[in-house]
Amino acid sequence: MNVGIIGAPGYTGAELLRMLVEHPSLKVTVATADSHSGQGAAELYPSLAAAYPDLVYSATDVERLDGLDLVFLAMPHGQSQALVPELAGRVGHLVDLAADFRLKDASLYPTWYGAEHRAPEWLKRFAFGLPELFRSELTGAPLIAAAGCYVTAAALALAPFVRAGLVETTGIIVDAASGTSGSGRGLRDSMHFAHVDGDFSAYGLLDHRHTPEMEQAIGAQILFTPHLAPMTRGILATCYARPAGVSTTAEAIEVLQTAYRSEPFVVVTEAPSGTKATFGSNCAHVTARVDPRTGWLVVLCALDNLVKGASGQALQCANLALGLPETAGLPMAAVYP
Repeated sequence: MNVGIIGAPGYTGAELLRMLVEHPSLKVTVATADSHSGQGAAELYPSLAAAYPDLVYSATDVERLDGLDLVFLAMPHGQSQALVPELAGRVGHLVDLAADFRLKDASLYPTWYGAEHRAPEWLKRFAFGLPELFRSELTGAPLIAAAGCYVTAAALALAPFVRAGLVETTGIIVDAASGTSGSGRGLRDSMHFAHVDGDFSAYGLLDHRHTPEMEQAIGAQILFTPHLAPMTRGILATCYARPAGVSTTAEAIEVLQTAYRSEPFVVVTEAPSGTKATFGSNCAHVTARVDPRTGWLVVLCALDNLVKGASGQALQCANLALGLPETAGLPMAAVYP
């Protein structure tokens, strides 16, 4: 099947290229990039030189995508809204990695993203791309909005407890730290090595744009505080909720084991995992504790923000949409050390 990537020079586009070269059924035939048009992928990313020695980024031209089986939109938020209405009838399946079509309620976009949605009539046509929680909506879906990295970590940690009615659904706290690649390739002063190295900081206090997506995916009220960690990849989410039916750590871990027993990309652990355990893989590691002293349930999730939190998730969703094996082309093992 022929695949196109719009926004291929970004980090998520590069990750898609890395994984698709090993996919048994998908072949990249178009990779667009307006700012790097005419440049070779191997020049921009030497890591892709052996896999794509002759791939050259082209300017974004909708007509070049006509008839493709699958197109990934790997662009910054806001850009897909203009492209989707034009592309949807030309290609078999669209998977958007940005937040443009994740929220079902168009009225949330001005509050959390600072602008009215430009194609609100399309929102309800997109399936939400988090397979472990919404697989039935993704099978055969022509339009998919892949879930964000923070949202994936928090939802995989908390959704099993919320869905089973085992926690209170208000006042849930999510503290999550991400590596610098989460902000993309764009240059910002705050992302310079001298700013990030040796520092650990919170941002987006009380109003981070992924909050409503978390609440939609989890089905509960969330107070979310993201942090920037001095590392390239990874997310560690530490989530706190008041139990309403689970009283011991063993019971909490059993909830996770029951929810993810048949999931190839979720590992339930006894000991807490760090981000290094997921580096480069499409796996998420989750564990839980119940503190009898304070009465809090603590659930942790570690994942690679560029793989399970972005490109790997998008490919996992695409496999489901196309009727392919869900694990095809996706890395199971992390890179270590």
